[in-house]
Order: sequence, then C-alpha cells, then structure tokens
Amino acid sequence: MITREGIAGRLARLDGIGVGQHGVTRLSWTEEDAACRAWFEDQANRSGLRIARDPAGNMWACPRAEPPWWGIGSHLDSVRGGGRFDGPLGVACGFEVAASSPHPIAVISFADEEGARFNTPTFGSKALAGKLDLTAVLSRRDDNGVSVADAMRNAGLDPGGVVDAAAWRSRLSGLFEIHIDQSTDVARAGTAIGIVSSLAARVRLEVELRGRADHSGTTPPEERRDALSTAARLIVIAEDLARGVTVTTSRLVIEPNAPTTIPSLVKMWIDVRALDAAEIERWLAEFARLARERAERSSVEMTIGIASHSDSTPFSDDLRSRLSLAGEALLAGRAPEVVCFAGHDAGILADTLPTAMVLVRNVTGVSHSPQETVNLEDAAVAARVVSIAIDDIEVIG
Repeated sequence: MITREGIAGRLARLDGIGVGQHGVTRLSWTEEDAACRAWFEDQANRSGLRIARDPAGNMWACPRAEPPWWGIGSHLDSVRGGGRFDGPLGVACGFEVAASSPHPIAVISFADEEGARFNTPTFGSKALAGKLDLTAVLSRRDDNGVSVADAMRNAGLDPGGVVDAAAWRSRLSGLFEIHIDQSTDVARAGTAIGIVSSLAARVRLEVELRGRADHSGTTPPEERRDALSTAARLIVIAEDLARGVTVTTSRLVIEPNAPTTIPSLVKMWIDVRALDAAEIERWLAEFARLARERAERSSVEMTIGIASHSDSTPFSDDLRSRLSLAGEALLAGRAPEVVCFAGHDAGILADTLPTAMVLVRNVTGVSHSPQETVNLEDAAVAARVVSIAIDDIEVIG
C-alpha cells in the first residue's frame, strides 16, 4: 500500500545530505551527489531491486524481470539553496510504486537534472535520449575551474563512454515522472494532483560583456567601459520586451567585483519561456538587436550564446488518458491538465519514449527555495494514480 508515511520515511533518510541554513545544495559529481547515490542504493536494496549505473551516471533500480520495464524517475541533485522536494519527491514515490506493484518497474534517478554546477541541465536524460552535445558539454567548467569531464572521472565514470547511455533506453517501455508543482496551477484547481499536457518552450542565454577595469572615483563617465552598468540596462531591456514570454535574469558573474573598481567583465544568464517557441524567437531577435545597440553605445564588447534550449513538448495522449481515468477513480473527479513551464527529464525523453508527468499540489507555488513544501498525502495520491495507470497498461494493454 502506498502511503504518505512510506514516502516520508524514504525522504527522511536524505535530510542530512547537503542541507544547510540556506537550503539544500546537492550539485552533480560532488560528495553530496555520492551520498545521494548511496541513499538510492539503500532504497533499491530495501525494495528488492538491482542497482545499475549507466554510462552517463543515471542511477537505475532494476526489477529482476527481463526488460523492457515501465520506469518511474526524477532526480536527486538540486539548485544552490533549493528545497527538499524538487526531484527527490519523484524518486521516493517511484520506490513506493515499485515496492507495491505486482509489475516490474524500474526507478531512475537522472544525473545532473538541474545543471547547477556546470550549466548542463538535464544532462542524464539528454544522454539517454541521444541528444547530448558531448563536445560542448564535457569541456564546461564550474566556478573552481573543474571541467565536466574531470568531475565525471572523479565520480568513477568515463566521459568518453557517455554516448553509450542511449542504448539503455531500450530497457524502458515508457516513463512516468512525479514532481512537485512549481506553480499554484494545481492548487488553484482544488485537486491533489495535475496531469501535464505539455512542457513550455524555453531557452537559456549566456551573455558575456567585456569592458575595462578602471578607478571608480577618477574615471569620468565618457571614458568608462562599464560592463555591469551595461548588464543592468540589458536586464531592463529583456524584461521590457517580455510580451508573451517569461524572462528571468537568473545569474551574474562579475569581475573584478571590487568596491572601487569599474567592472570589466559580466557573464549573465537569461531564462526565457513561452507556450509557443515562435514567441521566444521574436523576443530573441528584438533583444539581440537592442542589446547590440546598447553595448556599442557603452563601448563594451558583447557575445550572446544559447546555453540550452527546448521546444514545446507534448506528453503521450495514451498515458495522459490512463492517468486521467486513474485520477477519477481516486479523486471522484477529473484531475486538471496543465502546461508546465519548468524543464524535466520526462520532457527530454518524450519524443523517444511514451512519457507522462503528474504534478503534486503546492499551495504556495514556491520552489527552488528552502520554503518549498508539499503535503505528502497528495504525493501518495500521485503515486497511486501512476500505479493504477501502469496496472491498467499491463492488465488491459
């Protein structure tokens, strides 16, 4: 029987990993990541599942039956200063379903979903889907100058073997992902869960501005090449153009970052999301034009690169229908269908496998924050709905 107590007990064993006064920080290929892998192995052993790790570092808890299996998965890594539930909730629910179902179910923890250390979001699921640009990704470096390739080696993985991860996809009949709602959409519908119809399109830009370091007191305005002042203006331009898109300047790196020195270098990351990818293209063209004009007026060199992008992604009609029927049986009413504006591993795999997502009600809508919270009774409902849907597939076909 899938219960809130069962989910709570599994999550409690994660609470000591990467938890500090500013929230949860579990970055990929770190000691905290290794501790999460140990937790995953313990949960698999408790559920009678076999442990495997694919060449991209995705963790698999596999049933004893021959594949293909239905998979349930999410991730265990986090953003810096995140919450307890974004990712781990789905993995814990997966173990609850696998432990209670009569059908062979694999539980998967995808590697580096958040991409917080190297700006490599959905690394593991992209490798599984055969969509990872290895040349571009493996050379990326974290704030300490460590490359993805070196970090993987330190974690016992061969970076050159990542391409072989895609072959593991044949072990799956399809994938379900359970995730905390990162909005109030489900809560406003007044139900425990929501079924995701599609993921919104999104682009993450990496903008670099190069000016000149100079004295903040003695350099007159007309002689300044201030990278940070230019960045501030670009942030305003980005938001002023946001018609039909959601725009967030999410990170800044500033050099030399000294109190009396004009900044010479700014790297900034801008997150753009929309229901329609065409709206993002419109925004991007306008932003690039105005940004170039602003940089030229400020005598600052600028480059704009696309760090990552995803098109709008629909989920399987068949799986959504089965989830809807299962939800009706448990909730005495239809669970709402919602569009999700966050990126997820299930979305990366959606055009290679039948996939579906269930969101768990989040009354505050807060996520990627220590204040993130969820009622685990709602999570148990989500796990039961997925279990019923899988049973429907296996028994009825």
